[in-house]
Amino acid sequence: MFPPHPTELLHLLLGGEISAGDFVIDATAGNGHDTCFLAKCVGAEGKVLAIDIQPQAIASTRARLESEGLSERVTLHLGSHVDIAEACGGECPHLIAFNLGYLPGGDRAIVTRTEETLAAIGSAADLLRPGGMLAVVCYTGHDGAGDEAEAVVGFFTSLEGHRVGRYGMIATPSASPFLLISRKIR
Repeated sequence: MFPPHPTELLHLLLGGEISAGDFVIDATAGNGHDTCFLAKCVGAEGKVLAIDIQPQAIASTRARLESEGLSERVTLHLGSHVDIAEACGGECPHLIAFNLGYLPGGDRAIVTRTEETLAAIGSAADLLRPGGMLAVVCYTGHDGAGDEAEAVVGFFTSLEGHRVGRYGMIATPSASPFLLISRKIR
């Protein structure tokens, strides 16, 4: 499909940016699609930290990783993405990715919240090594999501020491998700 959905675009953009041996973080593991993609990119020498607050998401991600033979490359962490600095144990990742909103197929009442998201992406931006990337897919179609997305855009707009881009659809009949991505230059 052209243009690609923001998560597909994220994979296209990051495929050439992640190298074997890298350390990367999926800050919102969800059903494990991005986690598996990242695990393939880092290779057997690399590692992925996947975080989610919902046990259902961790279980789904674990099952997907096992079915693809990628479990050894990934550490699963049940907890909030707000605690990302603690979860990564002081390592500086090359990439941190977020997919905001709710768990597809899960309880739609459990969603990312603006204050927590801003705290998490603030920590993430600080954790990145120079040249590292921060990526956030913002969804705007559920209650509160528009405000969260607007706040995240504001964060990226004022993010110092990063080159920032925004990618998404325009002229659509309903709210469309979009991708924000940055590279830490200092």
